[in-house]
Amino acid sequence: MPLQPALHIGIGIARRYEEVRGFLSEPANFALWAEGLGAGMVPLGGADWRVETPLGPMRVRFTPPNEYGVLDHTLIPEQGAPMRNPMRVVANGDGCEVIFTLFRREEMSEAAFAADADWVRRDLDRLKALMEARPA
Repeated sequence: MPLQPALHIGIGIARRYEEVRGFLSEPANFALWAEGLGAGMVPLGGADWRVETPLGPMRVRFTPPNEYGVLDHTLIPEQGAPMRNPMRVVANGDGCEVIFTLFRREEMSEAAFAADADWVRRDLDRLKALMEARPA
C-alpha cells in the first residue's frame, strides 16, 4: 500500500488530561460526541463494538485503556479494508490537546477527504463543548 496523505486535526480542551483521557478511554462515550463514527454502538465483547456508520454497519475495535493517551480505533467493514484512526490526548498545561489523524484512502476524492476533515472538526468541537460543560 502506498503512503496515504494524512491530516492531523486537533483541538485544545480546558479540562485536565486525566479527565479527558479517562472519558475517551470508554468506547461508549464516543456516541456522545463522535457523529462521524456512527450511531447505535453495541458492545460485542472485548475491544469490539458494532456501529452503524454513514458507510453501513461496521465493527469498531478500540485500543485498550492506557496511561499514554493512545485512543486509536479501527473501523472494520463487512467487506473491504479496515480503516485505522490514530487518536491521541496529550497534556497541555492545565488542559489537554486531542489530536486525530485522518488518512485519505485511495478511492477517496479530494472533496470527500475535505468533507471527512470537516466532520472530524465538528466532532472535536462537540467533544470540547461536552468536556468543558461538565462539572469540575
